[in-house]
Amino acid sequence: MQTLKVELASRTYPIHIGRNLLTDASLILPHLKRKHVAVVTNTTVAPLYLPQLTLALEAAGVTVIPIILPDGEAYKNSATLNTIYDVLLQNRCERSTTLIALGGGVIGDLTGYAAATYLRGVPFIQMPTTLLSQVDSSVGGKTGINHPLGKNMIGAFYQPQLVLADIDTLQTLPPREFAAGMAEVIKYGLMRDAAFFEWLEQNMAALMTFSQHELSYAIYRSCQNKAELVAMDEREQGDRALLNLGHTFGHAIENAMGYGVWLHGEAVAAGTMLAADLSQRLGWLEPAAVARIKAIFNAANLPIKAPNLGVEKYLDLMGLDKKVENGKIRLVLQQGIGQAVISSDYAADKLQQTLQQCCI
Repeated sequence: MQTLKVELASRTYPIHIGRNLLTDASLILPHLKRKHVAVVTNTTVAPLYLPQLTLALEAAGVTVIPIILPDGEAYKNSATLNTIYDVLLQNRCERSTTLIALGGGVIGDLTGYAAATYLRGVPFIQMPTTLLSQVDSSVGGKTGINHPLGKNMIGAFYQPQLVLADIDTLQTLPPREFAAGMAEVIKYGLMRDAAFFEWLEQNMAALMTFSQHELSYAIYRSCQNKAELVAMDEREQGDRALLNLGHTFGHAIENAMGYGVWLHGEAVAAGTMLAADLSQRLGWLEPAAVARIKAIFNAANLPIKAPNLGVEKYLDLMGLDKKVENGKIRLVLQQGIGQAVISSDYAADKLQQTLQQCCI
């Protein structure tokens, strides 16, 4: 097992990465206020991992309340959030009850937001079971739900007590879900870690065949990058926004196509290609770098073309992004491999050219 720490001004919490962690109650017990938890999961993950987690906790004297939700991005909404509240209230859960998010990014975001708002705040633990959630959404305290007009527009910054990333859970991921998670891994290299990007280029074949050694390293390095940014900028007032590379375009794709039609990582990969194209048109990124970005997404079985929504649709949906400032869309763009920048200083006609010429 490897352990990282997220160092915040208010407190520090660990990220444990390893194998057979879900059944190790000794990692969880120190982070409980009392031996009473509600495990939030979904219909896909529950049959795979809920029984063994429940057995491990109950053997340690912990009372477990299961909350099983439908699976999919389409259910990351207020109705599903109320389902969590209903069970917590029906079981008279108190502020000392810890919520455990057992699942991917949707479950993590829903559970975190429920924890932030139930009784004005209860503790929660992240147990991510997808690659995307292990390297990104479980770390850093972003929680929330989607609105019909925009993705993740309702939420809160609320940090977990613990992140427990069991690599064994990735073995049950469908190939498409695993590839979608790899988009977020690649993002860290593109954004701020050129050496990691080069390592990914050299080791992508091993990663895509679930090689444990390479996979453990990729998850650790990704979490390390995110933990450093979160420690510097917990509430995304500055450099943490670099983590949104490809996301402003990607969220527009997810919204327009219908949540869940394009997986989040697929939309981020296509969005990152749009950001790379715009960066090249602005003279910030060399064609050879764009070719490397395209090649690594190809190697990870990720899309390199975005859907053709039309320029106006893209601009309309991107205008709902949380990074819009004074009516101007702020984008994360590239000045090189490992050198991302946040900018609203780009020519509008160049953005339109990217949206016209780089879509399917």
